[in-house]
Amino acid sequence: MNRKLLWGIVAVLLVTNITTLLIWSQQKQIRINSGTAIDQSEPAAIIGEKEISYDEWIASLREEHGKQQLQTMIDKEVVRQLAEERDIHVSEKVIAREIALLTTTQGVMTEETTQQKEKQWRKDIQFRYRLEALLTDNVHIPENRVRTYYRKYQNQYDFQASIQLSHIVTPDMKTAEQVQKKLENGAEFRELARNYSIDEDTKQDGGYLGFFVNSSQFVPDVYVTAAAGMEERTYSEPIRRSDGVAIVFLHRKLPAIHFTYEEMKPYVKRELAMDELEQSLSATSLWREMEVEWVYEN
Repeated sequence: MNRKLLWGIVAVLLVTNITTLLIWSQQKQIRINSGTAIDQSEPAAIIGEKEISYDEWIASLREEHGKQQLQTMIDKEVVRQLAEERDIHVSEKVIAREIALLTTTQGVMTEETTQQKEKQWRKDIQFRYRLEALLTDNVHIPENRVRTYYRKYQNQYDFQASIQLSHIVTPDMKTAEQVQKKLENGAEFRELARNYSIDEDTKQDGGYLGFFVNSSQFVPDVYVTAAAGMEERTYSEPIRRSDGVAIVFLHRKLPAIHFTYEEMKPYVKRELAMDELEQSLSATSLWREMEVEWVYEN
């Protein structure tokens, strides 16, 4: 994976996980982003006989993280307004590639969690690429240099079709059919893997194998073949393998995403331009183009 692309993914994850607890309300109860309901009249924590009140907690958050969080909010709004003024858009195909890459860094997620994360990732990806475009707007990179760089790293801009799998390996067909029956009756795949699988490397993790490209040497071909005809979040019929019989669970199926040079040219150009600038991916320098006033100004 391209090193800059990897750092971009790390940046998105950091932004995604920045605290959102600096929201205070006049209501008696509020909900934080995890969905947990908080009664502001009750202690935030009790340790032995010591209570930490809701107000003490929020005051600490404001003091420790308030400036950073407000700066992040200003950065995003500055970039949004300037990008709209200059008609800067991020390709849906590029966004899909970034979301796919981020997905492969995660473990098993429910459909609800997947939707929540993808919604936030989309916002963060758009912010990052728009920011790059704004920062490099006046940097000239020769066409031949962009093309040469793309040809060298072309494969790293594409995304290979990938599948996320778990499995239960049983010693024989009879046991596999017993497991299949329990699955049909609503038993959890993870628990059955812990109880029945003979694969010692994965059984304690509920049979989880991870993400693999479709041509991976680390996953049996019979698994790839079975997954090709399966829907996400479903399990297979029993599959014979050399050391027993397996049942495979397909968590996610991510399609391949390939780009032409023309599709990637503006993004490669901005990547090279950021190297020329030798600066971090920060929106602070753009504030002077907007009328920004904030409580920490003085």
